Amino acid sequence: MQMKFSFLALLIGALFTFSSAEENLLDTSKLQMFVDELPDMPRIRAYELVHGVPKPRSLQIGMFKKKWKFHRDLPPTPVFAYGESKFTATVPGPTMEALQGVDTYVTWQNHLPPKHILPWDPTIPTARPHTNKGVPTVVHLHGAIHEPESDGNSNSWFTARFNETGPTWTKKTYHYPNQQHPGNLWYHDHAMGLTRVNLLAGLIGAYIIRDHTMEGPLGLPQGKEFDRPLIVFDRSFRSDGSIYMNSTGNNPTIHPQWQPEYFGDAIIVNGKAWPRLTVRRRKYRFRIINASNARFFSFFFTNGLGFIHVASDSAYLDRPVRANRILLGPSEITDIIVDFSLSKSNVAILANDAKYPYPTGDPVNEANSKVMKFTILPAREFDTSRVPRTLIKYPTVDLSSVSHTRYIAMYEYTTDADEPTHLYINGKPYEAPATETPKVGSTEVWYVINLTDDNHPLHIHLGLFKVLDQTKLADLEKFKDCMMKLNDAIKCHVDKQRGNRTEVPAHEKGWKNVFKMSPGTVTKIVVRFSYIHTNASYGFDPTKEPGYVYHCHILDHEDNAMMRPLKIIK
Repeated sequence: MQMKFSFLALLIGALFTFSSAEENLLDTSKLQMFVDELPDMPRIRAYELVHGVPKPRSLQIGMFKKKWKFHRDLPPTPVFAYGESKFTATVPGPTMEALQGVDTYVTWQNHLPPKHILPWDPTIPTARPHTNKGVPTVVHLHGAIHEPESDGNSNSWFTARFNETGPTWTKKTYHYPNQQHPGNLWYHDHAMGLTRVNLLAGLIGAYIIRDHTMEGPLGLPQGKEFDRPLIVFDRSFRSDGSIYMNSTGNNPTIHPQWQPEYFGDAIIVNGKAWPRLTVRRRKYRFRIINASNARFFSFFFTNGLGFIHVASDSAYLDRPVRANRILLGPSEITDIIVDFSLSKSNVAILANDAKYPYPTGDPVNEANSKVMKFTILPAREFDTSRVPRTLIKYPTVDLSSVSHTRYIAMYEYTTDADEPTHLYINGKPYEAPATETPKVGSTEVWYVINLTDDNHPLHIHLGLFKVLDQTKLADLEKFKDCMMKLNDAIKCHVDKQRGNRTEVPAHEKGWKNVFKMSPGTVTKIVVRFSYIHTNASYGFDPTKEPGYVYHCHILDHEDNAMMRPLKIIK
């Protein structure tokens, strides 16, 4: 795609361009691995106990600029952090623990300074205060089922003290009813065009919905020591400790700063680079969240230990699935059991060998091939936890009740030099009117067609889905040419293009809110717009403004502008 020269883009690009000496990128090989203990982020109970009875709770969670130590030998890093106060704010933020059926109310407060700590690009659709002062933020609780006003719409942003608000902002306090099934969620910034930089700055955190009635009989590992969230992401640093983000775009005369993907050399777990954890010879539960902007992880243990999957994203599996490797895309969550009593050694290294960009990019290097170290105590101990043969079964999907079939095509647009300029879903910008308008309580089938070379983790707000199958496009280039001309999957005969089937991993056949859309494939999913554990309709009105969205969760793609509105109707 031939793009016009932009004098404004060039001028802004000059402001953000630094010499390599000024960037002063840190050589991560100089940092020793496994010297910092794995933190357990502060835990906040998102409900109150009144005479032993759980009741709704109101919380105030702020966003603060502060310094954070990512590594023993790295100077403190300026970050944006979530917390109940600046002193207690952390990266990641506190783990919020809610109870199924007990409401949580959160007033998200922006205490950030007038200017961002990272370069941002005004030539992509971006939240911009009229005064050009203040960092716009808005919080999305990823995987939650709740009213549109509390979903963190990208245009519902606000600056410090709510001085300025976006066009769809309506309320200060968000309502999370927690009426959905128990599972793993995470909260993060979702401001238009700034999601990638706000998350890079540190605005992420875990949120768990528990249901002791459903989960207690399972007998899985529990308690703060044996049930731990692991939030994994990548960062690069300058020698002064600050976060390094390339300040020059791949097409600087078009987008002065925007790059197609961000990758960092250091792998961070719960706020520490390559941490260590001493464990007992027994079973542990790890809720692993990939909070990277663009990096996929292919996790494995170097000593041969395996994983037992019990949940994926925000929903339990109906039965455990054993595997020796986990492929986790950006924003995906896997909930696993690791039995360290089976280890033949006293050390287990959690490693990664996913190429970046995935799947055809560069191989990992020493720094990003290691994730964290487990030191296993030698004494075997009595372990009362177990992994049952069956977990939690949800009502089956009745495909005869499918009310609508949709075709969702993913496009990447490039310059004549084949450099990406932007990405669209169905060839439309975010601002175009909603074309996906499912009815409340409906079941739909979506065919997601990936016409690009990248693997795109697709995230749907509100609706959960199951992957029915994934097939290769038989003649990708021919079909792509047709789609670029007509932008119509039916007229381009997508039904005749579906070729060899790609196997969907067993642990990803349950309910999900993110799935990896492989390049050159058609992925058939069935989407439910009601509670999956009861099939009941929502206890709120999902048809209100500002609606919901669906998007690629590679944040650099989402920001420019692989996101579309999702409007629920009656």
